[in-house]
Amino acid sequence: MSENLWLVVPAAGRGRRMGSDVPKQYLPLRERPVLAHTLARLHRAFPAARLCLCLDVDDDHFDPAWVPFSHWRRTPGGSERVDSVRYALAAMADSAADSDLVMVHDVARPCVTPTDLERLYIALCEDEVGGLLAAPVADTMKRDDGQGRVARTESRCGLWQAQTPQGFRYGLLRRALDEAAVNGLVVTDEASAVEALGLAPLLVPGRRDNIKITHPEDLALAEHILAAQQGASSLNHSHEEAP
Repeated sequence: MSENLWLVVPAAGRGRRMGSDVPKQYLPLRERPVLAHTLARLHRAFPAARLCLCLDVDDDHFDPAWVPFSHWRRTPGGSERVDSVRYALAAMADSAADSDLVMVHDVARPCVTPTDLERLYIALCEDEVGGLLAAPVADTMKRDDGQGRVARTESRCGLWQAQTPQGFRYGLLRRALDEAAVNGLVVTDEASAVEALGLAPLLVPGRRDNIKITHPEDLALAEHILAAQQGASSLNHSHEEAP
């Protein structure tokens, strides 16, 4: 397998559900934009990776100083997340091998830990299909009747909440997304496109605090998570340094 690792970060969304004047990836989180936190987490785990950052062509908020990677490129974003990823894969065609590993991560997940990232990478290197970070569903699941009432309670047995990164070989991922587009298949993540090929991506258990910032209250939650993670990290370091 090739040793090249590519990171694709779709960051062209408008964040309409946040009700903000700026896209959610540029909202301040602990005095830095969400995007900067996310890229910093990825860089801590994979400093030698090659980054494709998908931005809206009219984006006037972005500052290249927020990118810590030495090897990176800006690629145009699409109207949907899947379009951004396809554009990034097309832009990589001149230098990516089919066997290269591509990990796609939501820009709005700044709380992913380097430990989870490294564990996912190790698992993907050993898997023929690829896979994703995910967490078993813990809450009781209800199916609505379309009128705001409960139609039935769904069993949560075997249900997992998909997270990112999601990682697959370049050749496989590009074929999966291209075939989904040709067949008019609506895909909300990379794994669902690979599933449509008849393959079964690997579920790699991830931390539940790898939240996706989608609604206004998520920003405050992310701030608390980052503070808690920093505190835990400092405590671990102090224990390691103790005689």
